[in-house]
Amino acid sequence: MVPVVVLRAEMTGTKWGRRAALLLVFGGGAALSGLASGGCDRAPSPASSAAASASAVPGQLSPELAAQVLAKVGDRTITLGDYAAVLDRMDQFERLRYQSPERRRELLDEIVRVELLAMEARRRGLDRDPETVERIRQVLRDEVLKRLRMRQPGPEAIPEGEVRAYYEQHREEFFEPERRRVAHIEVRSQKVAQQVLEEALKASPKEWGQLVQQHSLDRPDQASGTQPAELAGDLGIVSRQGERGDNAQVPEPVRAAVFEIEEVGGVYGKVVAVGKHFHVVRLTGKTDARQRDYADAQRSIRVTLGQQRIRAAEAKLEAELRGRFPVRVDEAALAKVKVPTPEKRGAGSGARGSTEP
Repeated sequence: MVPVVVLRAEMTGTKWGRRAALLLVFGGGAALSGLASGGCDRAPSPASSAAASASAVPGQLSPELAAQVLAKVGDRTITLGDYAAVLDRMDQFERLRYQSPERRRELLDEIVRVELLAMEARRRGLDRDPETVERIRQVLRDEVLKRLRMRQPGPEAIPEGEVRAYYEQHREEFFEPERRRVAHIEVRSQKVAQQVLEEALKASPKEWGQLVQQHSLDRPDQASGTQPAELAGDLGIVSRQGERGDNAQVPEPVRAAVFEIEEVGGVYGKVVAVGKHFHVVRLTGKTDARQRDYADAQRSIRVTLGQQRIRAAEAKLEAELRGRFPVRVDEAALAKVKVPTPEKRGAGSGARGSTEP
């Protein structure tokens, strides 16, 4: 079973992509039959063409067609069904690349290349390497969870009543507080800050940009600066302390000051001290508070409810598995585990000896 798992893991990790409808929609019956007979472009027989074209996924290929051998690698055979399964994992746009005989042969060569490397890995014993075994377990885990999620209804399938009920019960989540955009000039001297403030109070947007460039500790590099003058010294968008989007990276005294300014483009009338630095604060933009209505919020609600259903399904599956496969934890042994910090680990402590002969 390990070769199959390794092969599938390699394929799903490449550019071949995720699950989608099969190639047969653009003449894949001819494409696959041609490949099965050597990659030539001659027309397939009516029987083989009908058998291939009647299918849309590998599981629906006729047994005879799916069993056709395209290549042999050691004792492993690669069938038309295997090839179709690779195509099935592509998205529709990626699959369009394989209409020509040359491209179809390239894909088969890549499948063969994966199998060759998998065989060499097994020859070296890498399939029994603890790290490889752990990675395969993680692949299997991800596949189980992916299939579980695929069975859950999409956001559009959630009943309207459930979506509306969520909105009514969580209206505060859809209230967007007032937000303001703030710019500043930061200096080390209170005296200089006071002088800059007096100029900033009567400065035009262009003059404000000049003041930022002349005085601010975090002024932009002139050689690379493309920011409009009125946004010079920009700190971004902030809300009041404790409100959603308050942007804690901006010092609280600066945030509080910008909410005292009445007009966009205005400058706070006092120097704002933050630690040993001093700031001149300017309001450069404003968005009023608003309550998002149901029509505006319902899409995000559907996504939230869909995620909740997925988490509930995962929790239910784990509970069922714990009942099916008893779990026993040695708490005493766990308490003795010591995880070394990076500083304490030796330079070669994580290295593995090569298993290659």
